[in-house]
Amino acid sequence: LRWSPWGRPGMKALVTAGVFVTTLWNLRFFRSGEDSKHREPLVILVWEWPSKQVPNVSRDVCHELYSITDCQLTTERQLLHQADVVVFPHSRLQPGRDKLPKERLPGQNWVWVSLESPSNTRALAAWNKTFNWVMTYRQDSDIFIPYGKLVRNRSATVNIPAKTNLVSWVISNYHRTQKRAEVYKNLSRYLHVNIYGKANNKPLCKDCLLSTISKSKFYLAFENSIHRDYITEKLWRNSLLAGTVPVVLGPPRANYGQFVPADSFIHVNDFGSLEELAIFLKTMNSSRYQKFFAWQRRFSVKLYTDWRERICAICTAYPRLPHGRLYPDLQSWFNS
Repeated sequence: LRWSPWGRPGMKALVTAGVFVTTLWNLRFFRSGEDSKHREPLVILVWEWPSKQVPNVSRDVCHELYSITDCQLTTERQLLHQADVVVFPHSRLQPGRDKLPKERLPGQNWVWVSLESPSNTRALAAWNKTFNWVMTYRQDSDIFIPYGKLVRNRSATVNIPAKTNLVSWVISNYHRTQKRAEVYKNLSRYLHVNIYGKANNKPLCKDCLLSTISKSKFYLAFENSIHRDYITEKLWRNSLLAGTVPVVLGPPRANYGQFVPADSFIHVNDFGSLEELAIFLKTMNSSRYQKFFAWQRRFSVKLYTDWRERICAICTAYPRLPHGRLYPDLQSWFNS
């Protein structure tokens, strides 16, 4: 991936990790014809890092890790006046504006970031007419950051781990009011589900997760709330990467079909009742089961887990993003 942020002359002094580092861009790059403009690295300031552990971004991490050039990440707020883009994760935003910069520089764009669903996102109304771009799991976001995706491969092989049980589910936050709790309760009347996670006092270590889940034929990839495009690691990691068949509860089947092949998963809504679903799972023969893994002949799973990769993606998207626009009603957009 390579792009060029054009049209901003001058030189920038970058301060990283308390050390004054001057990046010289006296050597200008030119292109012939209409594109003869200066090029210098885009500076992206992450106002507060989305995760608790803040990585070292003082190096050229976008280039070193993801081959994205001319893209400088920083967490140093004193560089606000040099930043082209400022990133604000919703999980770190406080009610009110006292924690935000007092002003937005001309030409500077602010990005609102969230991987949570609308059901788990509060106080959006406070941020009307604040952000230029949104960066979420929604496909219609300015910067689209899915939890995972399928990438083409040439292996043409299928790998189905050995199975010792029928269905498993890993659940940490169990609330009876959630749709997934209701569906599980009714489904469990007809078949046994092996439950792991904090909610059942059976937490799995990081290295144990996939190996444990892989022993099940099916995995309950039940989302904590149902919203368009809200398809999380429950599908990508816990199901497809683990080598199980996902039984999904989330947006409609057609929405899942925009992300993965239609024959790679089972949707709860495919059945007239949960008893019918249970019978389907318990009576499935080997040849029918293997067909759910046909996607492996063409694809492999790519997970997005590193926030550095997600934020570096802003540089790739930057040339096509609209400048100067503000979201007048962030809550209405996110809930739509």
